[in-house]
Amino acid sequence: MNPTLHPSAHLDTWPREQLPPAAEWPELHLEPPYAYPPRLNAAVRLLDDAVSEGHGARTALVTADAAGGWTHTTYAELQADVDALAHVLVHDLALVPGNRVLLRGFNGRWMAVASLATLKAGLVAVTTMPLLRAKELGVIIERARCGTALCDARLADELRQAAGGSLAPEAIHCWGTAGADGLEARMRAHSAPFPACDTSSDDVCLIAFTSGTTGVPKGCMQFHRDVIAMCDGFSAQVLGLSAIDRCIGTPPLAFTFGLGGLLAFPLAARASTVLLERSTPESLLEAIAATDATVTFTAPTFYRHMALAIAKEPARFSTRSLRASVSAGEALPDATRTLWREATGVELTDGIGATEMIHIFIAAAGADVRPGAIGRAVPGYTVAILDDTLRPLARGEVGRLAVRGPTGCRYMNDARQRDYVRGGWNLTGDAATMDADGYVFFKARTDDLILSSGYNIGAPEVEAAVLLHPDVAECAVVGVPDADRGQAVKAFVVLKAGTTADDALARGIQEFVKATIAPYKYPRVVEFVAALPKTDTGKLQRFRLKETK
Repeated sequence: MNPTLHPSAHLDTWPREQLPPAAEWPELHLEPPYAYPPRLNAAVRLLDDAVSEGHGARTALVTADAAGGWTHTTYAELQADVDALAHVLVHDLALVPGNRVLLRGFNGRWMAVASLATLKAGLVAVTTMPLLRAKELGVIIERARCGTALCDARLADELRQAAGGSLAPEAIHCWGTAGADGLEARMRAHSAPFPACDTSSDDVCLIAFTSGTTGVPKGCMQFHRDVIAMCDGFSAQVLGLSAIDRCIGTPPLAFTFGLGGLLAFPLAARASTVLLERSTPESLLEAIAATDATVTFTAPTFYRHMALAIAKEPARFSTRSLRASVSAGEALPDATRTLWREATGVELTDGIGATEMIHIFIAAAGADVRPGAIGRAVPGYTVAILDDTLRPLARGEVGRLAVRGPTGCRYMNDARQRDYVRGGWNLTGDAATMDADGYVFFKARTDDLILSSGYNIGAPEVEAAVLLHPDVAECAVVGVPDADRGQAVKAFVVLKAGTTADDALARGIQEFVKATIAPYKYPRVVEFVAALPKTDTGKLQRFRLKETK
């Protein structure tokens, strides 16, 4: 089912040994532009080739400095940093290709350098979110058998608490420290170019753990060619990123949405990227104006709050430089799409992707946007709506979203591979419909479909209706047990500042929803909350709300 793997450059063979059996792989489509040579190193394609092509003096990274200004790092300067750190990894730390390196840091210059140096040296990057705690880090360290960690000094305490087993405390190496053993000091001893490891295009270069919307993270193993494929797919063919663009956003580089949108995509296009350690809706808007960013990447909730901020203080924020905005990570309500378009004049590019697929595989941009739809399959991918027996459903019928393409799920030694991949299809866990033109309409995660009195109700559809209410800032909907209906629709609502939560407002929201969508879908229970549980990447964690019902 899967193509024969090319000879590996890995001396540490553990990563390949953790790949699923051949019979459990998804069907892969590797036709041009996804036909890659047998030997490929993603860091070379993204960075070294850019310098060789004459882009060395162009800005690659824009980061905030201590004085409140902006530092511009060129492609040549980034390459020098990456080469120096790769020398440290290989010559000072004696790592060999295939060894796993845990990466932990905020979005910034050194996290970008660490990511690229790890790949260039033929090592396997194990990315972790900055907000993870020792217990969660310990699971990742144990599962991926990480023997080395590169970490921002400000985030090292939790990692040291998690160290043990394969990762000894002395194997944690930090940037952002003035000591002689700090990574910056070690790097200064290396000024020679680093010859990239001659990796196979299908050598594992990344183990990305799912962000935890289900509460049970899984390790997704991505190849060097997968990193390039996401650039040649959504970025090049839908977003149309070019060298004149400047990307900005909120997803961590540890999240494949952020790795693509804020590092791999701009480098592949010879563009530039703004890396922000932390953002609020207001500070992101200010950074867009200050850096002349052209493309944003963030989640729907962030776009909603930015649009509201612009509406409140239109003279404070300028988004004139923007040409495109990408939304992913959770369902995009039409109300949020409308708010952003009215605030900025930019039509949101919705996308659905998965850590298993590395990035977005369904999207539509600009004039191709269709109301209510996510979009169509990114060129090179095939999408279908299937029933539980993997038979195609008629147009308009709700079924399981299935996808095939140049990327696909490869869980790290995990029996759940057989649930995600069936019959060569990647089953994403989404319920959706498709129209005659191939546009996909998201209904819910399959585990977020609420069965009430015989009706299938998608939680995101109800959330979108509640969000249209003028007093609502955020909303999450789940199904709760109900003796008469099997399940009842319950809405957790965060109100806008200055709004009083009371029974009258709850009834008002219910009546509003009845008048907006089919009345049987309205939330029979409304609970006002101060905040909603989310992952580090901004995804809503409905499973936590189900636990509190």
